[in-house]
Amino acid sequence: MLHYTKQMPAQKDIIDQTVDFVQQQLKNAEAGHDWFHIERVWKMAKHIAAKETASQLIVELGALLHDIADSKFHNGDETIGPRLAREFLAGQQAGEATIGAVENIIRNISFKGSYQPAQYRTIELDIVQDADRLDALGAIGIARAFNYGGFKNRKLYDPAIKPAQYTTKEQYKNNDAPTINHFYEKLFLLKDKMNTETGKRIAEDRHRFMQQFIEQFYREWNSLD
Repeated sequence: MLHYTKQMPAQKDIIDQTVDFVQQQLKNAEAGHDWFHIERVWKMAKHIAAKETASQLIVELGALLHDIADSKFHNGDETIGPRLAREFLAGQQAGEATIGAVENIIRNISFKGSYQPAQYRTIELDIVQDADRLDALGAIGIARAFNYGGFKNRKLYDPAIKPAQYTTKEQYKNNDAPTINHFYEKLFLLKDKMNTETGKRIAEDRHRFMQQFIEQFYREWNSLD
């Protein structure tokens, strides 16, 4: 009598299925958190992972699924993303170790989580977090910031509203400040929060570009030549 054991699908198969799933889930997403954001983060995560000792499968799945249900678009509910990822990966027979690792990446990747002590840390999370944060920097980061500000009907800039210094996750989540303030409240802080040497190097260049943009923005706002 033959006995068969259930095996995890080949890595390429599960990645391909995940790409299809994410594209379908995010087909109507806001442009700063759509499939193209996921694709950029996925590519960057693979680039960073090539220089680190890490599970390629967990890095790729974490990158692909990290924004599968961003809490910003689900009334602040931070449980939906990990749950959707678990359900999908379980259906792909990914294995509990892989599913748990990806869930934890989704739960711990966000910037707002930096307002509290880290509950989870792995090299795979470090890589995906760097890749996600790099997409919030540079030219793409600027475009995404203003796209989201427009999506939320926020002002571009108001000289009377000064950037805040948030001390809690809740304060950060609940703010509705002008988009320019976001540069000081998050984007300019990311350079010093990178985990990997590759992430740090790329962040330095993109950070400088954003500084130049802000300087030019103020010149134009104040009608200076």
